[in-house]
Order: sequence, then structure tokens, then C-alpha cells
Amino acid sequence: MLFIETDSPPPFYQAKLTPAKRKQLDQWFIGHRTQNYYLKRFEQFDKQGYLSPKWHWAAFFITLPWLLYRKRYMDALVYSVAGWSFIQLNIAIALVTFEFVAMSYIPEAYQMAIRIGIAAVIWLFWAAMVARWTDAYYYRMARREIADALDDYPQDTAAQEAHLRREGGVSLFGLGLGFGFFIFALMVINVQFLPIVAKQRESEILFDAYYATKTAQDHVDEVYQQTGQCPVSLPLVSGTQQVRLRIETQMEGIPSNDCAVIGTMQNIKFPTRYLNDHTFVFYHTPNNDDWECISSLNKKQAPAYCPAD
Repeated sequence: MLFIETDSPPPFYQAKLTPAKRKQLDQWFIGHRTQNYYLKRFEQFDKQGYLSPKWHWAAFFITLPWLLYRKRYMDALVYSVAGWSFIQLNIAIALVTFEFVAMSYIPEAYQMAIRIGIAAVIWLFWAAMVARWTDAYYYRMARREIADALDDYPQDTAAQEAHLRREGGVSLFGLGLGFGFFIFALMVINVQFLPIVAKQRESEILFDAYYATKTAQDHVDEVYQQTGQCPVSLPLVSGTQQVRLRIETQMEGIPSNDCAVIGTMQNIKFPTRYLNDHTFVFYHTPNNDDWECISSLNKKQAPAYCPAD
């Protein structure tokens, strides 16, 4: 689609056709959907004598469904394999380069947004390039099919019409197939790729939450050793907005404890929002100088240094 000839006259142009005959053939190929739009575009290309970029909104937003809707099945296959592979390769190269060159200078809170932004810019650039040449591409397909119909059925108007309606027009099945593929791709991303990103982020959040709670527990233990009492009024600062700290003299669900430091995870964003409201708890038991740690996480999520309750 991006490699359209700009020769004059355009490829497969039938100079011997009258304007009325050419319009009739175009109508058969285009079908009834958005016929006036494409007839106007085709007339522009015929008059100027060469192909040039225009703008096509449907191709910008939904290129694959549009190709399938317009029965360009083989081109849709090539686009979905070669085109998307090209996009993914460029995104991978850009992300790896930026990761090594500049990511270390970006605050952690903005790193994920930067990665998404880089991928989005590359995707939008590709979508814009496709959208600029879609009308020229569709014009070329129409002229090719019209040339085939005239060569195969030079004297049979009914056969020409049947050929162009079969090869052109629209397909609701193709449109549904295109959107179905998008839904399938989103499901794959959600099931296969998001957990990979979430797992790394989860480990970082859990470590930070554990460290903040452990640091607070050390501070509480110092006061406890000096006074022999749980310092419930002792102010605690976690150093992060993702952990809320508090002190309790008796932690429910834990037998024989006289002081507990609870770190509750909060303000955690996608894709690890499921960690919100989970806790790390360090608790002290009478006649024992050691503090034990438990967490509200399940056995799969809980780190070895603070097992699940």
C-alpha cells in the first residue's frame, strides 16, 4: 500500500473508455457503500493523470478491518504479517535504544508512560502513512480489476458486472473478521503479555513495601526495647505514597502478640492494582525478642521473606 506507482497515466488506466462507461464500471466495483466518496476520488486521479496521497480516516484507525471489508483478503494477510512485523521491529529497536541511552535519566514514575508513548508514536506514524495512500491503493485495485474484466469478457457486459461485483464491493463477514481479530489480539495481550510486565512491577512494589514496613518495624522495636510497651502513637513515615503504615497493640487473627507494625499497599496503578489493600505485618510476641512477618498475599504472590498468612 505504501509502494504505489506515481507514473502517468496511472497503472491499468483504460484510456479508450468513455467517461460514462468508466463510471459504470467503477460503480460495479465500489458497490453502494460510500460510492460517491470513491467516485469523487477516482475522478480526481483520472483527471490529474497520476496517483497522489489523500487522507482516509477508516484506514488510519482500522486498516485491517477496512481491507477485509473491501475484500482485499490477500493484501490484508500481507499487511497483518509484514506490516505488523515491521511495526513491532521498529518499536522493539526504539525501545531497546531508548532503554540503554536515556531511560536511566527518566524518573521511574514516568518510565512506563514513556515506553507506551514511544510505541504509540511509531504506530501513529505507520497508520498515517497508510491512511495517506489508501485512496490511491484502492483506485489502483479498481483499475486492475476493471482491466481484468475487460480482457476476460471484452463483449460481455453482464460478465464484466458479475466479475467486478464479485471482486469489489464490501463484505460484512470480512469486517466482522477484522474486529474479531482485534478482540483476539487484545485477549492475547491481556493473557500473555500483561502478566509479564505486571510480574516485574509486582516484585518491585512488594520489595519496596516490605522494606518500608521493615524499616518502620526496626524503629518501633528500638522504642519497644527502651520502654517495654508498644509505641502506638509513634509517628511513622514510609518514604513512599504506595505504603501506609500504622501500629497496633493487638493484631487480629494472630495469637499472643502485643505489638504489630502494618504496612498497607495503596495508590498502585495498572497493571498491578490488585496489590492495593494488601499488607505486610511485623508482629511481636511477649517473652520473645524476635519479630515475625506475615502478609495478606496468596502463597504464589507472597515473597519467601514474608510468607502468606
